[in-house]
Amino acid sequence: MRIISDLHLCEGLGMCEAMADQYFEVGDDGQVHVLDDRPRDHDRQLVDAAVKSCPVSALRLGS
Repeated sequence: MRIISDLHLCEGLGMCEAMADQYFEVGDDGQVHVLDDRPRDHDRQLVDAAVKSCPVSALRLGS
């Protein structure tokens, strides 16, 4: 599983960071920065929930 972000869609709302701050950070530029794009298996549900929380669908999980 790999986290993929679309910076063209990102509005920097920070829902992902609020849910999984070890994987996501909204920078001073107002864009999400993926801190670790290959989350550990035991964090899969957490990361999946954070990705789904994005109100503009700027995040997705890939292989």
